[in-house]
Amino acid sequence: MYDSDTRADALSLLAQGHSLNSISVRTGISRATVRSWRDTGPTLPSRSTADCPRCCRTPRGPEDPAAYSYLLGLYLGDGCLTTGRRGVHLLRIACADAWPGLIRACGDAVRAVRPDNRVWFSQRQGCVAVSSTSKHWVCLFPQHGPGRKHDRHIFLQPWQREIVDAHPWEFVRGLIHSDGSRIINWTEKLIAGKCKRYEYARYFFTNRSDDIRKLYTDTLDRLGVEWTMVRRQGDPLNISVARKASVALMDKHVGPKY
Repeated sequence: MYDSDTRADALSLLAQGHSLNSISVRTGISRATVRSWRDTGPTLPSRSTADCPRCCRTPRGPEDPAAYSYLLGLYLGDGCLTTGRRGVHLLRIACADAWPGLIRACGDAVRAVRPDNRVWFSQRQGCVAVSSTSKHWVCLFPQHGPGRKHDRHIFLQPWQREIVDAHPWEFVRGLIHSDGSRIINWTEKLIAGKCKRYEYARYFFTNRSDDIRKLYTDTLDRLGVEWTMVRRQGDPLNISVARKASVALMDKHVGPKY
């Protein structure tokens, strides 16, 4: 007999496209058992839609709106949803190996938003996929749809807008932690005949979606952060924050990845 978490993990691997044989080798569960779960679905405790804040009689926001605002930023940057059998959705957010603190923060945010759903970490080449399954992830991330995010219109629902407006720095932090960076630039100036080197911090956010970049810059505008667009080969994919006062604000509320 296997517990429900083991079955859910096997089904999530199926949803990701793994073969019966590879799942059997990876988990030690026979192919016949995995095939049976695939065909009949896992035996899981029955759950009411009342545990989803968007499916209850009076829809509301998540219990931890600050964690949701951060997770929304991560999802719009490096997250995706895939749908498996019986309408179970797999949320997967890719976090680079170089930032273990980000991996932990992402896992904590997923748990805070869906405390009754298990979170697991899968090592990939150069990154860790922070994953969780639920029938209700699509309720919480209505931006889900066919194709890549930058090929379709991305906008926030009114209830999401209320959360981002209430927790804008968490949203900005999520976007920076997914598709952003804090770097140190330098320049040289000739002063009194001597060349002096100056270093200064700068934040970059890069995303191919015009809509997601606008969500980022609109939020920066409301926070009083000055930004500029940096074109690379004619494409306006990069948003830069370089002015000293604005960088100080970003350092205070966002900071570098770790």
